[in-house]
Amino acid sequence: MHMADALISPAVGGTMWVVSGGLVAYSARKVREEADDRKVPLMGVLGAFIFAAQMLNFTIPATGSSGHLGGGMILAILLGPYAGFLVMASVLTVQALFFADGGLLALGCNIFNLGFFTCFLAYPLVYRRIAGDGLDRRRIMAASVLAALVGLQLGAFGVVLETVASGISALPFGTFVLLMQPIHLAIGVVEGLITAGVVSFLLEARPEILSAASARRPIGVSIRGALVALAAAAAVAGGALSWFASTRPDGLEWSMFRTSGKEELESGGGLHGKLAALQEKTAFLPGYGFRKAAGPEAGDAPSEAAWPAVDAGTSVAGLAGGLFTLLLAGAAGLLLSRRRSAARNPAGE
Repeated sequence: MHMADALISPAVGGTMWVVSGGLVAYSARKVREEADDRKVPLMGVLGAFIFAAQMLNFTIPATGSSGHLGGGMILAILLGPYAGFLVMASVLTVQALFFADGGLLALGCNIFNLGFFTCFLAYPLVYRRIAGDGLDRRRIMAASVLAALVGLQLGAFGVVLETVASGISALPFGTFVLLMQPIHLAIGVVEGLITAGVVSFLLEARPEILSAASARRPIGVSIRGALVALAAAAAVAGGALSWFASTRPDGLEWSMFRTSGKEELESGGGLHGKLAALQEKTAFLPGYGFRKAAGPEAGDAPSEAAWPAVDAGTSVAGLAGGLFTLLLAGAAGLLLSRRRSAARNPAGE
């Protein structure tokens, strides 16, 4: 559900940059108020885990489409909405800058669609109302599935509204929305089950993480084992399981193709062209792989993509992206933690 710049006008893209930037600043202030240094490494490791998990597209049967985990609900449940939103912004920023996944102009839209709806709407209005303040496994599992489903539906609708408001892609609202919502409903069911599985694992391994995030209080115990398990899962997913990702178009590409006949649209010149040129320079592993030396010769028949796509470039991208996200999200948490300490002890006593 990562939007490309070709869908977004400068006015809509700029507006969403401001909105998402404001949410980042607000979330940073809230995280700074929390006295929990143990959350810093958890932010980094969960960021790496979500980055790797988003590489694993899964096929949606009987549709010709695929989907991938968004991860916003996992982050909100385990970190709380504010730290979760910051980590999601870190994941999407790394993807756009270094892997050309999602446009730079559309980055504000992507952060909003994948972070705001899950962390600030689905989490408090759906998950918290069902799961409550206790650690009842059945309620938490049901809440995880439903909240993930609601968050993805809202995010998909946000994509449609931002695209139509931009008015540069000629995708009609009625057709586009009638394709986007059902396909993301199917994707959301899978995401909900994955979310429930991850939350169930941590509920068993370290229930203090969930209760601390829910009550916005320090975790209070060592979570080294959980950190190691999540880091190992991120490394395996990004380094090897990414070979098995579905090659079918994701829900957004699938909906665009059935609406306009194209999975990707030309972004044109002007600001779009300048940002595309900038992204080409920053993305050292575009498309999660090594740059291709040259295209196929004219007249050559296109070769069918192998599956699983065992590729060193994919593995390097998965491991490097996870590491970059870990460093960015962890650095954000560490900086906010130090600013909180400095504010409480201005004299350095």
